[in-house]
Amino acid sequence: MTVRGLSVAYGDKPALSSVDAVFEQGRMSAIVGPNGAGKSTMLKASMNIIPAISGDVRFFGEPLDAVRDRIAYVPQRASVDWDFPVTVIDVVLMGLYRRLRPFQLIGRAERKTAMDCLEEVDMAALASRQIGQLSGGQQQRVFIARALAQKADLLLLDEPFAGVDAATEKTIVTLLKTLVGGGGTAIAVHHDLSTVTAYFDDVLILNIRRIANGAVEKVFTEANLADAYGGRLTRSGEELVAVG
Repeated sequence: MTVRGLSVAYGDKPALSSVDAVFEQGRMSAIVGPNGAGKSTMLKASMNIIPAISGDVRFFGEPLDAVRDRIAYVPQRASVDWDFPVTVIDVVLMGLYRRLRPFQLIGRAERKTAMDCLEEVDMAALASRQIGQLSGGQQQRVFIARALAQKADLLLLDEPFAGVDAATEKTIVTLLKTLVGGGGTAIAVHHDLSTVTAYFDDVLILNIRRIANGAVEKVFTEANLADAYGGRLTRSGEELVAVG
């Protein structure tokens, strides 16, 4: 995924200012920065969920519409209507619709695929449960299962670890690393600076403008983080912690 000159504004307030970034295929990348830095906005603008003022985004060297079926987007939990009357397996089956022929109905094969994906995230036992009845961590597992069902080459995840327990976080990281190990790519908005080096290969440090972008070991530095967070960083043992 390549981003060139991406700018977004909400009214007269800039959310992204001419951001350039490169996310290499076969890598696991984080987007980090303070609240209001434009992290979620970048993913949404890249997927044409919100309009951009300017810029160009390419996936696998192509515009979005040419490769949309190769991309899975996992939204923030806060943006989902959890009262909508769908079951867990219904949500996962949504990831298969693009693979169906016109007027083809969901059948036994599709349901088996969906159940296999739920097994991977340890949610098969709750397949018939209404999605809003699940915990936050369980809901996130279901959306990961939907992405797995889609067999996407690229996963875009907006705060996948927000509000989940440690076991779910570990499960998601393991699934993403397996995807990347098989040649896929994952890009996630992430808040916990202390886990960036353990979870990710690359990072984009953002605060409306690009601060740094590249391999974690090269650009995830105290200087770049201080630039992004305005110096609001402290030391907790050997971990960097964002303040505020």
